[in-house]
Amino acid sequence: MLDRRAGAMPKPTPLLKGFEREVAKAKPTAKRQVIFDEATTGLALIVTPKGKSSFSIVARDPVGRQVWKQIGQPSLMTVAKARELAAVAVARVKAGETDILPDEAPKAAPETFKVVAERFVKRWVDKGGKKQDGVPLRSKREIERQLATYVYPRWQSKPFLSIRRGVVTALMDDLVDNNGPVQADRVLATLAKLFNWYRQYDEHYVSPVIPEMKRSGSHRDRARTRILNDDEIRSVWAACDKVGTFGAFVKVALLTGQRRAKVAAMRWADIEDGVWTIPAEAREKVNAGALRLPKLALDIINAQPRAKENPFVFAGRGKKAFHSFSDGKEDLHAVAPIPPWVIHDLRRTAKSLMARAGVRPDISERALGHVIPGVEGTYDRHAYFEEKAAALEALAALVERVLKGEGDNVIPFKSAAS
Repeated sequence: MLDRRAGAMPKPTPLLKGFEREVAKAKPTAKRQVIFDEATTGLALIVTPKGKSSFSIVARDPVGRQVWKQIGQPSLMTVAKARELAAVAVARVKAGETDILPDEAPKAAPETFKVVAERFVKRWVDKGGKKQDGVPLRSKREIERQLATYVYPRWQSKPFLSIRRGVVTALMDDLVDNNGPVQADRVLATLAKLFNWYRQYDEHYVSPVIPEMKRSGSHRDRARTRILNDDEIRSVWAACDKVGTFGAFVKVALLTGQRRAKVAAMRWADIEDGVWTIPAEAREKVNAGALRLPKLALDIINAQPRAKENPFVFAGRGKKAFHSFSDGKEDLHAVAPIPPWVIHDLRRTAKSLMARAGVRPDISERALGHVIPGVEGTYDRHAYFEEKAAALEALAALVERVLKGEGDNVIPFKSAAS
């Protein structure tokens, strides 16, 4: 039985008057119709040629701009309710409000930056980035470190959508002042990926990152040229004997020319019969592969104490590899206070020394584990095992002569084929 007290029975159309009658009898036409309610300021019924009807309001905001907003549909809302909402909506537009209707249900708390960032790591970084192949990005550890060290302390509780251009710029300025422009740019690159990834969840979202936020210029502009000269090599080598594990690490890094992470991750199991096989990481384009190490490097490696249950040649605490590079560098500098240098400069120094010893550039590139560009890199699949071994022997021989003060007396490099 119909409940008349609830007002469930609509009035017959002939009994309706004014705007109510217009709403009830409105039909689509070839053109879009806008039918205003004379009894309510700003309220209109809009009927499209396809038959879609809606209640909308129109009013001018404080700067005089005309604002149209939809407030409901005739099929779901009575004219009386539309008039009630229109009065509220028009007043809010005139007051400059963007949310023209108060929510009937309480809004959920906005997502914080940390919540969104953790979802980014889970759904983008852990899943393989653009490839989405389930293999975590090689940069995962660095991304998590940057967020935990530089971003969460400042932003973790901030609503994600409140982080706009000025907030990012303030962070960049702070990082430049306290951590340097290169680190600031690395954090900016991570944030740019995060903000761009978030766009899929909100069609209106615009990343706050712009090119002008970069602080250290282009990679080409800031490319390092530092190498250690002979006097510096002698000074650092002597100081290495006084700083324990880090000193041995520095010597092997110079004698092999490998990246810091590769040398630090060297395991006893990776070395067999004098050959160091460098494990390939997921997504790694190339590395030096198998290297027969020169006697000078092997002597340093074999002199390292074997820590119980620690598989690494340069052992850190517990079962971890050595990673106290900053502390080790400070200790080394205290003994050998040469002009500023970083560990990666040893790799550039090794490349330069091999050139000085007569090693062909393409061989030294392979010994360092660089990608060989162009057709040669695509079609030449030779392992160059003997050639790389000879290059490292030439490097070690030149280092020994430098340590004796005989660096100018260079013995010409002989390839494995000669």
